[in-house]
Amino acid sequence: MLKKIVMSAAVALAMLASTSVTTAAELSGPVSYIIPFGPGGESDISARFQQPFFKEKFGQDMVISYQPGGGGAVGWASLNGLSGNGQTIMGVNLPHIIIKPAQKDVGFTTDDLNTFYIFHYTPDAIVVTADSPYQTLADLVADAKANPGEVTMSGSGKASANHLAQIKFDKLAGTLTTYVPFKGTGAAVTALLGKQTKAEWGYTTVGAKQGEAVRMLAVAMEERHPLFPEVPTFKELGYDMVGGAYRGIALPNTADAATTKMWSDMIGEINNDAAFRQQMLDGGFAMLDVDADGMADFMKARIEEYLNDAREAGLIK
Repeated sequence: MLKKIVMSAAVALAMLASTSVTTAAELSGPVSYIIPFGPGGESDISARFQQPFFKEKFGQDMVISYQPGGGGAVGWASLNGLSGNGQTIMGVNLPHIIIKPAQKDVGFTTDDLNTFYIFHYTPDAIVVTADSPYQTLADLVADAKANPGEVTMSGSGKASANHLAQIKFDKLAGTLTTYVPFKGTGAAVTALLGKQTKAEWGYTTVGAKQGEAVRMLAVAMEERHPLFPEVPTFKELGYDMVGGAYRGIALPNTADAATTKMWSDMIGEINNDAAFRQQMLDGGFAMLDVDADGMADFMKARIEEYLNDAREAGLIK
Protein backbone atom coordinates (compact mmCIF):
# COMPACT_ATOMS: atom_id res chain seq x y z
CA MET A 1 0.00 0.00 0.00
CA LEU A 2 2.80 2.40 0.95
CA LYS A 3 4.55 1.63 -2.33
CA LYS A 4 1.36 2.45 -4.26
CA ILE A 5 0.96 5.74 -2.38
CA VAL A 6 4.55 6.72 -3.11
CA MET A 7 4.15 5.81 -6.78
CA SER A 8 0.88 7.74 -7.01
CA ALA A 9 2.49 10.78 -5.43
CA ALA A 10 5.41 10.54 -7.83
CA VAL A 11 3.07 10.34 -10.82
CA ALA A 12 1.10 13.34 -9.55
CA LEU A 13 4.28 15.37 -9.09
CA ALA A 14 5.48 14.40 -12.54
CA MET A 15 2.19 15.48 -14.10
CA LEU A 16 2.30 18.77 -12.19
CA ALA A 17 5.86 19.40 -13.32
CA SER A 18 5.01 18.66 -16.95
CA THR A 19 2.18 21.21 -16.99
CA SER A 20 3.68 23.79 -14.65
CA VAL A 21 4.76 27.16 -16.05
CA THR A 22 5.85 30.39 -14.46
CA THR A 23 2.89 32.04 -12.74
CA ALA A 24 2.00 35.56 -11.73
CA ALA A 25 2.93 34.64 -8.16
CA GLU A 26 6.54 34.49 -9.31
CA LEU A 27 6.60 38.17 -10.19
CA SER A 28 8.80 39.85 -7.62
CA GLY A 29 6.88 43.11 -7.38
CA PRO A 30 5.23 45.84 -9.45
CA VAL A 31 5.49 45.46 -13.20
CA SER A 32 6.81 48.26 -15.40
CA TYR A 33 4.62 48.71 -18.51
CA ILE A 34 6.34 51.08 -20.94
CA ILE A 35 4.33 52.84 -23.63
CA PRO A 36 6.72 54.07 -26.36
CA PHE A 37 4.51 57.10 -27.08
CA GLY A 38 3.21 60.03 -25.08
CA PRO A 39 0.15 59.78 -22.84
CA GLY A 40 -3.40 60.04 -24.11
CA GLY A 41 -3.28 57.90 -27.25
CA GLU A 42 -4.94 54.57 -27.90
CA SER A 43 -1.89 52.67 -26.60
CA ASP A 44 -2.10 54.52 -23.30
CA ILE A 45 -5.88 54.20 -23.05
CA SER A 46 -5.85 50.43 -23.56
CA ALA A 47 -2.99 50.01 -21.06
CA ARG A 48 -4.99 51.99 -18.50
CA PHE A 49 -7.93 49.68 -19.11
CA GLN A 50 -5.70 46.65 -18.47
CA GLN A 51 -4.18 48.08 -15.30
CA PRO A 52 -6.92 47.38 -12.72
CA PHE A 53 -7.70 43.95 -14.17
CA PHE A 54 -4.04 42.97 -13.81
CA LYS A 55 -4.03 44.05 -10.17
CA GLU A 56 -7.27 42.22 -9.45
CA LYS A 57 -6.27 38.98 -11.13
CA PHE A 58 -2.58 38.73 -10.30
CA GLY A 59 -2.09 40.84 -7.18
CA GLN A 60 0.66 43.07 -8.55
CA ASP A 61 0.63 46.70 -9.57
CA MET A 62 1.15 47.59 -13.22
CA VAL A 63 3.04 50.88 -13.36
CA ILE A 64 2.64 52.67 -16.69
CA SER A 65 5.35 55.00 -18.00
CA TYR A 66 6.09 56.66 -21.32
CA GLN A 67 9.12 56.71 -23.60
CA PRO A 68 8.10 58.69 -26.67
CA GLY A 69 10.30 59.40 -29.66
CA GLY A 70 10.66 58.41 -33.29
CA GLY A 71 7.08 57.20 -33.53
CA GLY A 72 7.83 54.43 -31.03
CA ALA A 73 11.29 53.59 -32.37
CA VAL A 74 13.17 55.05 -29.40
CA GLY A 75 11.39 52.73 -27.00
CA TRP A 76 11.59 49.62 -29.19
CA ALA A 77 15.31 50.16 -29.82
CA SER A 78 15.89 50.18 -26.05
CA LEU A 79 13.70 47.21 -25.13
CA ASN A 80 16.27 44.45 -25.48
CA GLY A 81 18.67 46.31 -23.24
CA LEU A 82 16.26 45.85 -20.34
CA SER A 83 16.06 42.84 -18.04
CA GLY A 84 14.18 39.82 -19.34
CA ASN A 85 13.12 38.70 -15.86
CA GLY A 86 9.46 39.45 -16.58
CA GLN A 87 9.22 42.65 -14.55
CA THR A 88 9.24 44.92 -17.62
CA ILE A 89 6.98 44.84 -20.67
CA MET A 90 6.48 47.30 -23.52
CA GLY A 91 3.61 48.12 -25.85
CA VAL A 92 4.09 47.42 -29.56
CA ASN A 93 2.14 48.70 -32.54
CA LEU A 94 1.62 47.46 -36.07
CA PRO A 95 2.37 48.51 -38.76
CA HIS A 96 4.97 50.66 -36.96
CA ILE A 97 7.30 47.83 -35.90
CA ILE A 98 7.28 46.47 -39.47
CA ILE A 99 7.49 49.61 -41.59
CA LYS A 100 9.96 51.67 -39.57
CA PRO A 101 12.92 49.27 -39.71
CA ALA A 102 12.16 48.60 -43.38
CA GLN A 103 12.59 52.31 -44.15
CA LYS A 104 15.91 52.88 -42.37
CA ASP A 105 18.07 51.86 -39.43
CA VAL A 106 16.03 52.66 -36.34
CA GLY A 107 17.97 50.58 -33.83
CA PHE A 108 15.80 47.47 -33.99
CA THR A 109 14.33 45.00 -36.47
CA THR A 110 10.89 43.45 -36.43
CA ASP A 111 12.36 40.06 -35.54
CA ASP A 112 14.27 41.59 -32.61
CA LEU A 113 11.06 42.10 -30.68
CA ASN A 114 9.67 39.35 -28.48
CA THR A 115 6.02 40.21 -29.13
CA PHE A 116 3.94 37.75 -27.13
CA TYR A 117 0.36 38.99 -27.50
CA ILE A 118 -1.73 41.14 -29.85
CA PHE A 119 -4.86 42.00 -27.91
CA HIS A 120 -6.83 44.43 -30.03
CA TYR A 121 -6.85 46.65 -33.07
CA THR A 122 -8.45 49.96 -33.86
CA PRO A 123 -10.20 49.39 -37.19
CA ASP A 124 -9.50 51.89 -39.95
CA ALA A 125 -12.47 54.12 -40.69
CA ILE A 126 -13.23 57.05 -42.94
CA VAL A 127 -14.57 59.80 -40.72
CA VAL A 128 -16.25 63.08 -41.70
CA THR A 129 -17.86 65.87 -39.72
CA ALA A 130 -21.54 65.57 -38.92
CA ASP A 131 -22.34 68.39 -41.36
CA SER A 132 -20.22 66.98 -44.20
CA PRO A 133 -21.86 66.75 -47.63
CA TYR A 134 -20.58 63.15 -47.75
CA GLN A 135 -23.51 61.17 -46.43
CA THR A 136 -22.13 57.86 -47.68
CA LEU A 137 -18.84 56.40 -48.86
CA ALA A 138 -20.21 56.50 -52.39
CA ASP A 139 -20.52 60.30 -52.10
CA LEU A 140 -16.84 60.64 -51.18
CA VAL A 141 -15.73 58.27 -53.93
CA ALA A 142 -17.78 60.15 -56.52
CA ASP A 143 -16.19 63.46 -55.50
CA ALA A 144 -12.70 61.96 -55.50
CA LYS A 145 -13.19 60.58 -59.01
CA ALA A 146 -14.64 63.81 -60.32
CA ASN A 147 -11.94 65.94 -58.69
CA PRO A 148 -8.68 63.95 -58.48
CA GLY A 149 -6.47 65.02 -55.59
CA GLU A 150 -8.94 67.51 -54.17
CA VAL A 151 -10.42 65.26 -51.48
CA THR A 152 -8.03 65.85 -48.60
CA MET A 153 -7.87 63.35 -45.75
CA SER A 154 -6.07 63.84 -42.46
CA GLY A 155 -4.34 60.93 -40.75
CA SER A 156 -1.84 59.96 -38.10
CA GLY A 157 1.63 60.23 -39.63
CA LYS A 158 3.36 58.91 -42.72
CA ALA A 159 3.63 55.13 -43.25
CA SER A 160 1.11 54.65 -40.43
CA ALA A 161 -1.95 52.41 -40.47
CA ASN A 162 -3.96 55.42 -41.62
CA HIS A 163 -1.57 56.16 -44.48
CA LEU A 164 -1.46 52.55 -45.66
CA ALA A 165 -5.27 52.43 -45.53
CA GLN A 166 -5.49 55.53 -47.74
CA ILE A 167 -3.08 54.01 -50.25
CA LYS A 168 -4.95 50.71 -50.34
CA PHE A 169 -8.37 52.32 -50.64
CA ASP A 170 -7.32 54.60 -53.50
CA LYS A 171 -6.11 51.51 -55.34
CA LEU A 172 -9.31 49.55 -54.69
CA ALA A 173 -11.65 52.45 -55.47
CA GLY A 174 -9.72 53.85 -58.43
CA THR A 175 -9.52 57.25 -56.77
CA LEU A 176 -6.79 59.80 -56.10
CA THR A 177 -7.15 61.44 -52.70
CA THR A 178 -4.60 63.58 -50.86
CA TYR A 179 -3.32 62.30 -47.54
CA VAL A 180 -2.31 64.96 -45.00
CA PRO A 181 -0.22 63.49 -42.15
CA PHE A 182 -0.43 64.86 -38.62
CA LYS A 183 1.42 63.96 -35.43
CA GLY A 184 -1.07 61.56 -33.92
CA THR A 185 -4.76 60.79 -34.03
CA GLY A 186 -5.67 63.77 -31.86
CA ALA A 187 -4.10 66.26 -34.27
CA ALA A 188 -5.73 64.53 -37.25
CA VAL A 189 -9.14 64.80 -35.57
CA THR A 190 -8.56 68.48 -34.78
CA ALA A 191 -7.75 69.10 -38.45
CA LEU A 192 -10.97 67.38 -39.49
CA LEU A 193 -13.15 69.23 -37.01
CA GLY A 194 -11.48 72.50 -38.00
CA LYS A 195 -12.36 71.82 -41.66
CA GLN A 196 -8.68 71.78 -42.65
CA THR A 197 -9.44 68.52 -44.48
CA LYS A 198 -12.59 67.11 -46.04
CA ALA A 199 -12.33 63.75 -44.27
CA GLU A 200 -10.07 61.73 -42.00
CA TRP A 201 -8.54 58.31 -42.18
CA GLY A 202 -9.12 57.57 -38.53
CA TYR A 203 -10.30 54.70 -36.39
CA THR A 204 -13.52 53.51 -34.80
CA THR A 205 -12.15 54.99 -31.56
CA VAL A 206 -12.56 58.43 -33.13
CA GLY A 207 -16.24 57.71 -33.65
CA ALA A 208 -16.57 56.56 -30.05
CA LYS A 209 -14.82 59.61 -28.62
CA GLN A 210 -16.27 62.32 -30.86
CA GLY A 211 -19.84 61.03 -30.82
CA GLU A 212 -22.35 63.16 -32.71
CA ALA A 213 -19.67 65.58 -33.93
CA VAL A 214 -18.61 63.10 -36.59
CA ARG A 215 -19.98 60.46 -38.93
CA MET A 216 -18.15 57.32 -40.03
CA LEU A 217 -18.72 56.26 -43.62
CA ALA A 218 -17.23 52.75 -43.37
CA VAL A 219 -15.14 50.59 -41.03
CA ALA A 220 -12.42 48.07 -41.92
CA MET A 221 -13.83 45.05 -40.12
CA GLU A 222 -15.17 41.64 -41.08
CA GLU A 223 -18.47 42.52 -39.42
CA ARG A 224 -19.98 45.77 -38.23
CA HIS A 225 -18.71 47.11 -34.92
CA PRO A 226 -21.30 46.49 -32.19
CA LEU A 227 -21.00 50.10 -31.03
CA PHE A 228 -21.84 51.35 -34.55
CA PRO A 229 -24.37 48.92 -36.02
CA GLU A 230 -25.46 51.53 -38.57
CA VAL A 231 -21.99 51.94 -40.11
CA PRO A 232 -21.25 49.51 -42.97
CA THR A 233 -17.98 47.68 -43.42
CA PHE A 234 -15.80 48.36 -46.44
CA LYS A 235 -16.34 44.73 -47.46
CA GLU A 236 -20.12 45.25 -47.52
CA LEU A 237 -19.55 48.14 -49.90
CA GLY A 238 -17.32 46.11 -52.22
CA TYR A 239 -13.85 47.02 -50.93
CA ASP A 240 -11.78 44.18 -49.49
CA MET A 241 -10.32 46.04 -46.51
CA VAL A 242 -9.97 44.68 -42.98
CA GLY A 243 -7.39 46.07 -40.59
CA GLY A 244 -6.12 49.06 -38.72
CA ALA A 245 -3.57 49.75 -36.01
CA TYR A 246 -2.82 46.57 -34.07
CA ARG A 247 -1.57 46.79 -30.50
CA GLY A 248 0.19 44.24 -28.38
CA ILE A 249 2.93 43.76 -25.84
CA ALA A 250 6.53 42.57 -25.98
CA LEU A 251 9.19 41.41 -23.55
CA PRO A 252 12.94 41.86 -23.90
CA ASN A 253 14.22 39.05 -26.11
CA THR A 254 16.27 37.65 -23.22
CA ALA A 255 13.05 36.53 -21.52
CA ASP A 256 12.91 32.74 -21.42
CA ALA A 257 10.09 30.58 -22.77
CA ALA A 258 8.44 30.16 -19.36
CA THR A 259 8.35 33.92 -18.75
CA THR A 260 6.98 34.55 -22.23
CA LYS A 261 4.24 31.96 -21.72
CA MET A 262 3.43 33.39 -18.30
CA TRP A 263 2.83 36.81 -19.80
CA SER A 264 0.94 35.46 -22.79
CA ASP A 265 -1.38 33.56 -20.46
CA MET A 266 -1.90 36.57 -18.16
CA ILE A 267 -2.73 39.03 -20.92
CA GLY A 268 -4.97 36.40 -22.51
CA GLU A 269 -6.86 36.03 -19.24
CA ILE A 270 -7.43 39.78 -19.04
CA ASN A 271 -8.41 39.93 -22.70
CA ASN A 272 -11.08 37.30 -22.17
CA ASP A 273 -12.62 38.94 -19.13
CA ALA A 274 -16.17 39.96 -20.11
CA ALA A 275 -16.00 43.29 -18.28
CA PHE A 276 -12.68 44.18 -19.90
CA ARG A 277 -13.91 43.26 -23.38
CA GLN A 278 -17.04 45.36 -22.93
CA GLN A 279 -14.98 48.34 -21.79
CA MET A 280 -12.77 48.01 -24.85
CA LEU A 281 -15.72 47.68 -27.24
CA ASP A 282 -17.39 50.71 -25.65
CA GLY A 283 -14.20 52.64 -26.39
CA GLY A 284 -14.41 51.72 -30.06
CA PHE A 285 -11.68 49.06 -30.02
CA ALA A 286 -12.01 45.69 -31.75
CA MET A 287 -10.82 42.66 -29.81
CA LEU A 288 -8.18 40.25 -31.06
CA ASP A 289 -6.49 37.27 -29.43
CA VAL A 290 -3.10 36.38 -30.88
CA ASP A 291 -1.02 34.66 -28.20
CA ALA A 292 2.64 33.67 -28.15
CA ASP A 293 1.94 30.39 -29.94
CA GLY A 294 0.11 32.08 -32.81
CA MET A 295 2.40 35.09 -33.15
CA ALA A 296 4.76 33.76 -35.83
CA ASP A 297 1.96 33.06 -38.34
CA PHE A 298 0.19 36.32 -37.56
CA MET A 299 3.35 38.39 -37.99
CA LYS A 300 4.32 36.62 -41.20
CA ALA A 301 1.00 37.57 -42.79
CA ARG A 302 1.14 41.16 -41.55
CA ILE A 303 4.75 41.63 -42.69
CA GLU A 304 3.89 40.47 -46.21
CA GLU A 305 0.79 42.67 -46.40
CA TYR A 306 2.36 45.84 -45.03
CA LEU A 307 5.61 45.64 -46.95
CA ASN A 308 3.77 45.01 -50.23
CA ASP A 309 1.52 48.03 -49.65
CA ALA A 310 4.46 50.21 -48.62
CA ARG A 311 6.52 49.23 -51.68
CA GLU A 312 3.63 49.98 -54.03
CA ALA A 313 3.32 53.40 -52.45
CA GLY A 314 7.05 54.08 -52.67
CA LEU A 315 7.39 54.31 -48.89
CA ILE A 316 10.15 51.68 -48.92
CA LYS A 317 12.42 50.27 -51.62
